[in-house]
Parts: sequence; structure tokens; C-alpha cells
Amino acid sequence: MLPVVIAPGDLQMHHISAGDSVRLGVLAGPETSPVTVILESWDAGGAQPPNSHAHSTELFVFLRGSGVATCDGNEVAVAAGDTLVLPLGSLHYITNTGPGRMYSITLMSPDDGFADLVRRGPAADTDDEDRTVLAEARVP
Repeated sequence: MLPVVIAPGDLQMHHISAGDSVRLGVLAGPETSPVTVILESWDAGGAQPPNSHAHSTELFVFLRGSGVATCDGNEVAVAAGDTLVLPLGSLHYITNTGPGRMYSITLMSPDDGFADLVRRGPAADTDDEDRTVLAEARVP
């Protein structure tokens, strides 16, 4: 089996629903990995709607920006360099409180249909900032 490489130039961002202020790009899905890996980008002031994953744990590694994560009514500040783990079944959302975009690498395990949900959503603009954040996230 050959390794799979997703280069920054291959990135395609999506919204889950039209008009969302969060964009997501699948870097690896269940067809290649037991853990789904997503580049997630929140617009300034943006947030997902409250959501939960009954069968999955979700983990965020924040690359840029700052915000507030709300999980089962508890709020915690998050910023570049932080890792946030949301337990399965928790009701959660994250709000970007910074002046620019906030980015994370988001891991979902098991996938439970998440990559497909993202890929079915409307295409969103993928720009140089998205590709630069992804390129800068690589391990030297």
C-alpha cells in the first residue's frame, strides 16, 4: 500500500452548511486513516452551532488565533499552541474571539460520518492564508 500525501495546494475547504462562519478541509478521512484529520478555520467572530458526536472524541490543536470553547456549559479560553479534547457525547462549540481567523488541526475518532458531512457541504473559498497555515504546521 502506498502512503497518501495531501499537499497544501490540494486543500479544499467546505462549509457544513451555507452561510457558516467556519470552514473545514479534510486532510485524511476514514478511507485512509482510523482518525479523521481536518484543517478548521473560524472567521473573526465566527463559531460553529452547538453540536455533539455521540460516538466520537474530538481533539483540536490550535495553530493560530484565540477563542473560547464551550463544552457542556463550561467555557475555557483557547489559543495557538493549545490542545483541546472534547469527550464523546459532549455538547460543544468554539467561538473565535480574536481579530483575524483562528485555525486548528481537528482530529475525530472514530469518524462516524464526519469527513463525509464536511465533503458534502458547500465548497468554500480556499485561499493563500489557508495553505500557508497548513504549510507552517508541518514538523521540521
